Amino acid sequence: MADFDFTGTRILISNDDGIHAQGLAVLEAIARDLTDDVWVVAPETEQSGASHSLTMHRPLRVRELGPKRYAVDGTPTDCVLLAINHFMADKKPALVLSGINHGSNLGEDVTYSGTIACAMEATLLGVRAIAMSQRMPHGGPPNWAVAKALGPQVVRKVMAADWPKLVLMNVNYPDVAVGDVTGVHVVRHGNRKIGDELDERIDPRGRRYFWIGAARGDEDVPADTDVHVVNHGGVAVTPIFLDLTHYDCLENLKGVFA
Repeated sequence: MADFDFTGTRILISNDDGIHAQGLAVLEAIARDLTDDVWVVAPETEQSGASHSLTMHRPLRVRELGPKRYAVDGTPTDCVLLAINHFMADKKPALVLSGINHGSNLGEDVTYSGTIACAMEATLLGVRAIAMSQRMPHGGPPNWAVAKALGPQVVRKVMAADWPKLVLMNVNYPDVAVGDVTGVHVVRHGNRKIGDELDERIDPRGRRYFWIGAARGDEDVPADTDVHVVNHGGVAVTPIFLDLTHYDCLENLKGVFA
């Protein structure tokens, strides 16, 4: 199958780490490798863990930082909604790229992720979307080498595929050298036990507070999952379907209420 031809294609990029995030700059470079028509609409500040939340009870402020570049004091969902329905209303993008997130979005992470939410909102608005995330090393800066080297080709190949409606693509890059990548693997989502890492502390006024930690249980995950692939040096590509109905259970319930 031939790669997708991006000639004249309009791309929107957004994220949840904020307009000044390193990962957004890497994603913008990937987008500009594909086309000259790149728009950036991203949150003014970090919105990690915002999921698919929408700002409804206060006005949204927007700063125009340059041509086709805006910062929004809202959620990732706000950014994509404003971009597609307002700033780009004359010509909607053919693709939304979200990320590159500072940290992987594997397994159940997708339910919390603002990075995934950007892609969800675009998908619900009828625009193809690819979310990208980078596994972080322990205690060190992110290594963007694999995303920079493979990102443009991953996007070209994914865009050349036939997508059903209500499907977005979730791409996760490993924390390895480019030469150590074990390949690009199309796999399902894994399940990881969310760690019981709750750090209780006392503030200077003697009141309790908590930090929710980032621990995840990555042991014993099946080999055909995104968690296993990224943990073993591969790039994981996973299609996510936004129809959350469980159809077998639906039929069973019909029998119960008949």
